[in-house]
Amino acid sequence: MKFAHIAIGLTILAIVLAACATATPAPTQPPAAQPTKPAASGCTLRLATTTSTADSGLLTFILPDFEKKFNCKVDTVAVGTGQAIEIGAKGDADVLLVHARAQEDKFVADGHAKQRFDVMYNDFIVLGPKADPAKIGGMASAAEAFKAIAAAQAPFASRGDKSGTNTKELSVWAAAGITPTKDMAWYNALGQGMGETLLASNEKGMYTLADRGTYLSMKDKLPNLVIALGGNSLQENKDKTLLNPYGVLPVDPGKHPGVNSDMATKFILWILSPETQKLIGSYGVDKFGQPLFYPNTQASK
Repeated sequence: MKFAHIAIGLTILAIVLAACATATPAPTQPPAAQPTKPAASGCTLRLATTTSTADSGLLTFILPDFEKKFNCKVDTVAVGTGQAIEIGAKGDADVLLVHARAQEDKFVADGHAKQRFDVMYNDFIVLGPKADPAKIGGMASAAEAFKAIAAAQAPFASRGDKSGTNTKELSVWAAAGITPTKDMAWYNALGQGMGETLLASNEKGMYTLADRGTYLSMKDKLPNLVIALGGNSLQENKDKTLLNPYGVLPVDPGKHPGVNSDMATKFILWILSPETQKLIGSYGVDKFGQPLFYPNTQASK
């Protein structure tokens, strides 16, 4: 029954998009048109997303199902969330899958999308060298851990790329009452994606903030890093401010007439469907004993 309500909400959104309405509906229920025939050969959907969905392997796991059902290739650009949102704001993407809520809400407020929908979540963790020079193991909050890292001047790797993870990291520094700058020799803003930042942290013995999904998917390549704060699963993470929700946003054709709004709407309906939500929730369980991402729509509850 819940998914029936979602389908109705999606249909309404499709009508609104077709009419290029200017009002922004409240982001309560998901968007999309009723499923139709598969798209004609040559169809392409442009997806701008964050590096964690690619580096974790999630997209490789779920997108073939969409491409097969709708006979439409997904052209993926995986960058930091800030850059993905900039791509969408230029009309160079049809749909966004990102994780920086304030930036997502602004994207809607600025008229680039009609709505933003919850898709999934995981959590952030603080990783560091096994020796733990800042002695943050066992601490209850990331802000407390960041204070200790700064006090010890222990090397820290920041993505430094305006991504969702970088945005979260900076908010933790703010909560700790610290503003890191390039003048601090121990603070390294790399301007890299999540995978590259993890590899650099592993090689040079640096602390870093990462999403758990990417870390688990790359753990075999990171023998020198351990989880210093966050526990062995999302359920063990004592710092609930480290939850990491992902949203999906179809770019508004009223603002950007060149977007493939019909296929973007189908993508929204597909990724929020019970079947795809179950697929997302299954990813990683067989290998890691826990999902790398947790479903987060009304249809999945």
